[in-house]
Amino acid sequence: MDKQHYITEFIARRHDIEEKTRDFIDKMETKFFDGSIDRVMPEAEASKAEPAVDGERLLLTESTDSPKVREVELKDTTLEVLKRLLDYIYSSKLSLVHMKEELVIEVLGLANKYGFVDLVEAIVDHLKSIIHNSNLCNIFNISLQCVLTSLTDFCLEYADRNAELVLRSEGFLQLSENAVQQLISRDSFCAKEIDIFQAVGEWIKANSLENGQKLLNEVRLPLISLRDLLGSIRPTKLLSPDAILDAIQEQQQTKSAHLMHRAVIVPNVNIVTTSRGAQVITGEFKHADVMQYKGERGHTQHLITQEPADKEPGIVIELGKLYMINKIVMSLYERNANCWYSYFIELSMDNKNWLRVVDYREFLCRGQQNLYFERRPARFIRIVGTNCTTHNYFALTDFEALYTTEIMTFDSETKILIPDDNVATIKDDALVIDGVSKSRNALINGDTLGYDWNKGYTCHKIGCGSIVIQLPQPYIISTMRLLLWDCDSRSYSYHIDVSANKKDWKTVVDKTGEACQSWQHLKFEPVPVVFVRIVGTHNTVNEVFHCVHFECPSSPLPALIDEEQDAA
Repeated sequence: MDKQHYITEFIARRHDIEEKTRDFIDKMETKFFDGSIDRVMPEAEASKAEPAVDGERLLLTESTDSPKVREVELKDTTLEVLKRLLDYIYSSKLSLVHMKEELVIEVLGLANKYGFVDLVEAIVDHLKSIIHNSNLCNIFNISLQCVLTSLTDFCLEYADRNAELVLRSEGFLQLSENAVQQLISRDSFCAKEIDIFQAVGEWIKANSLENGQKLLNEVRLPLISLRDLLGSIRPTKLLSPDAILDAIQEQQQTKSAHLMHRAVIVPNVNIVTTSRGAQVITGEFKHADVMQYKGERGHTQHLITQEPADKEPGIVIELGKLYMINKIVMSLYERNANCWYSYFIELSMDNKNWLRVVDYREFLCRGQQNLYFERRPARFIRIVGTNCTTHNYFALTDFEALYTTEIMTFDSETKILIPDDNVATIKDDALVIDGVSKSRNALINGDTLGYDWNKGYTCHKIGCGSIVIQLPQPYIISTMRLLLWDCDSRSYSYHIDVSANKKDWKTVVDKTGEACQSWQHLKFEPVPVVFVRIVGTHNTVNEVFHCVHFECPSSPLPALIDEEQDAA
């Protein structure tokens, strides 16, 4: 390289250093006072570090003409930490690999205080890579102090997976009260409740806390055995006799499945796999090949009997450990097009006491079931078929359970899902089971443009028949949208009914006295829906009712979208 290149590189480098130094000065001025800074001195190192700080004076002088020498005391830090930060300012580099963990944490605190965003992110990534049971608590403390959400979440997830070791670590006693509360309040902090209580008691003692009720309230006393409540907890006098009696009473009056146990959370991952220790313990064909089912291959089933629900064994899956779940996806075995099932699903901790999370006994379901419910801990899952329209067996070809981070809305009474998006689609396993069309599911294929006089619509003769759409499972629906065939100026009259079982129908839309054309945006009171029946009652041109497109719940009308865009 030539001389000019080195000169240019030197000038650029010097400019960069000056900018970073000036930025550091500005940040400290903002923190402490208005005016120029001539010297920075760590409070604890003021006397013994004078030569080094004097050397730094030249670096941190903003105005050499200033008549006054002013000092800034950096509290809660050391000269070593400041030197590391200054090294970063000058070189844009800081080697973390060979630094002691305590020093890295201190540098993180100072860098975060003065807004060195890139450095903070680099240190956070480094700490994530070296975290272990011994240093977790120190890292967790600094993450809370600096409000570093990413690092905090990482620490919490690590603690969840190593809860018992964290409770026994020396660092646990150095956690702040807020940090302890955040840890033990989590449903996913999977340690024995008696161990959590004892660790909290040690923390209260070590930190000389006069009132530890804030932390003790996070201990789930009903999950602790009667023997430990009386033999281990009562002698500590950390809890009042009434608190212990209340816990005993709740134990006796509440089934274990209804208590909120701590459980492992593995977000968005199916935990019903052999690699995670899951197995079918009740049901026929327990080792079914779910990838290719035929005859007795690829499905698990049970005989539907007339036994009371609590006596019916059903299909029972034992999980590898206690997991938190809020979603189940399963496929019902469709022996033919009219094979529909009714069923319920329950969860248990001990294969004895059960909590029902899905109850579709009054609905006819088919195909893939996407089931959401409030999160619950489970070690056992029981699926019980109560009805099948074609035979006496309830059969599954696929089953998954997981903890989903999706945000879903449920009906408070029925616990049935209230969808935000259209579920009358081919991808959502909906079907058109009545009506005439050149393409069976043209009504729900999403095509609202490719129709003409000969194709792209579904119809029925007025006075007999109807158009029926079947959803794979019940949903709470309060809006619908349909496109009436509009290649000329004709108008139609119609009504729409809904049903849970294709026997009992309820009219939710009545347009029999109106002349309707093109897009129909329909609203009504929320109602559980599996079957939708569209019945045409009049056509101004002929005796056939034609519909191009259907969806529920509805999307906004194009006209409304245009109006919103124009208003914007």
